[in-house]
Amino acid sequence: MSSFGNPHALFDVNGKVALITGATGAFGQVAARTLADAGCHLVLAAGNAESLKEIADACEELSASVTVVNSRPDDEEKCQAMVDAAVATHGRLDILVVASGMNKVAKIDEMPLEDFTSVMDANVTHSWMLAKAATKQMKKQGDGGKIVLVSSARGLLGHPNGYTAYCASKAAVDGITKALGCELGETGITVNAIAPTVFRSPLTAWMFEDTDHAKAVRTGFLSRVPKGRLGEPEDLAGPLLFLASRASDFYTGHILYADGGYTAG
Repeated sequence: MSSFGNPHALFDVNGKVALITGATGAFGQVAARTLADAGCHLVLAAGNAESLKEIADACEELSASVTVVNSRPDDEEKCQAMVDAAVATHGRLDILVVASGMNKVAKIDEMPLEDFTSVMDANVTHSWMLAKAATKQMKKQGDGGKIVLVSSARGLLGHPNGYTAYCASKAAVDGITKALGCELGETGITVNAIAPTVFRSPLTAWMFEDTDHAKAVRTGFLSRVPKGRLGEPEDLAGPLLFLASRASDFYTGHILYADGGYTAG
C-alpha cells in the first residue's frame, strides 16, 4: 500500500512487539523510551534488576505494555528465553534491538586475553545469538521483522588508545549485519546497524564537562566532526525509529552512522 498520502504511516510502529537487550544502558534506554512513546509493546532485558525496573516504569508512564527479563544474553538459552517472553506475552516478535555490549581499553601488550575475548563475546557472540533466536521466530511468523544491531564508528576506524578489542568487535558486528542482511533479504526481515560516535552517556559524561582536560580532548575530537558538537541521546532516536519501521523496508545490511559527519572526513 502506498504511503505517499500519509508519509507518517511509514514510521508507524504502534502495536509492534519489540525486544530490547541492554535496556538499562545509554542507547538501550533511548531505544526503550523511543519505542514506548511510539506505541510498541516492549520486552526489556538487562542484568541490573534495579535499573531495569526504573526504565520499565518510565516506559509504562508512556503507556507502554512492558515485560522485563532480568538476564544478560550470554548463552543461547537466555537469548531464546528473551524471545519466548515476547511470544508468551504478545504472541510474536516484530523488532529486536541489541543494545547490550561492553568495552575494555588497554594497549595490546597490556591487555589480558580474557579481556579481549570478553569484549568479543559481549559485542559479537551475543549479537549473533540474539539475531539467531529472533530470526527463527520471525521466519516462523512469515511476515518479516526488524533486527537492529549496535555498531560504532570504531567498526570502520581505528583508535590509538587501546581499542583493539572494541574496534575488532564492532567491525565484526558490521560483518554480521551485512552477511545477515544478504542471507535474509527475501524473507522480509531487515538487518541493519546504528553506528554512533561519542554521545552523552555515563561513560562519556566527562567529555562534556568544563575541565581543562575535557575541553582539550573535546576540541581535538570536534575538529574531526563536521557538525561541531558531541552527540546527544536523542540523536539516536530518529535513526532507530527509521530502522525499526516500514520506512526502512528497502534497507538491509546497512550501517547507519550517527556521527555528525565524523566518518565522512
